[in-house]
Amino acid sequence: VTLFVDVLLEKLEQRRMWKHLEPGSSPVDWCEGNYLISPVIAEFVNTFSNVLFFLLPPVLMHLFREYGRFVNPAIHVIWILMMVVGISSAYFHATLSLIGQLLDELAILWVFMAAFCMFFPRRFFPYFFQNNRKSFSIAAVIFTIFATGLGCLHPAVNAFALMTLGLPAFFLLIHELKRCKCGRVYRLGIRCAAIWLLAVTCWINDRLFCDTWSAMNFPYLHALWHVFIFIASYTACVLFAYFSVKDERPEQTPVLKYWPRDNFELGIPYVTIQCYYKSDRNVV
Repeated sequence: VTLFVDVLLEKLEQRRMWKHLEPGSSPVDWCEGNYLISPVIAEFVNTFSNVLFFLLPPVLMHLFREYGRFVNPAIHVIWILMMVVGISSAYFHATLSLIGQLLDELAILWVFMAAFCMFFPRRFFPYFFQNNRKSFSIAAVIFTIFATGLGCLHPAVNAFALMTLGLPAFFLLIHELKRCKCGRVYRLGIRCAAIWLLAVTCWINDRLFCDTWSAMNFPYLHALWHVFIFIASYTACVLFAYFSVKDERPEQTPVLKYWPRDNFELGIPYVTIQCYYKSDRNVV
């Protein structure tokens, strides 16, 4: 009897573990109807709206090759993590599984951490870090590991918690733009802030006013969120990469350019430098 009970308990535990992988196991369900277009993809439009997370990061890795070689090679970590966000988000919306939700949200958290470690201005470092970026980054990683554990314990509140991380980044961007004297950089910053606000508006409306948008036969605002937040996020990273060099290595002369045509400011922005030499100042 004892052996039978042990085997039964073991099977129940295994089922409980696999349950988080099952479709629909996530407590989060967005406004788009489930399995309306494909019998195997829960939210079809939300899934495929992550396409920019796959297409643009390889292009950005190429455009930032000089920045990565002469300023900070960790810039490519951000582009790789953005691809991980796209993969995780597509998997989550295709399955609506709890594991997919956690992968999506935790990938976003680690993108924030990587950008925070690389770009947070030294002049705002707490005194006990003594202007050392590596020490600051280690502390940020420890905090992110702790937040990762909390995210696994309370997945229902993760999305709202992650949204709050965008606020300090938004206000820091505005603060840096006020100090910026380059008109091209300033214009890109204003566009970035506007797109971020538009993305947040789409997210809030999809989350809180689903019935209204469903009645209008347009339950796809979360898909628009994916498009707008990717544009805002990578643009913010481009801007902070520029600010970082301008503040810490002005002698390398950062330049904001656009691809494929530099005179077309609605192209893909990137940062290059005019003075090619390596300098290690607690690079992370």
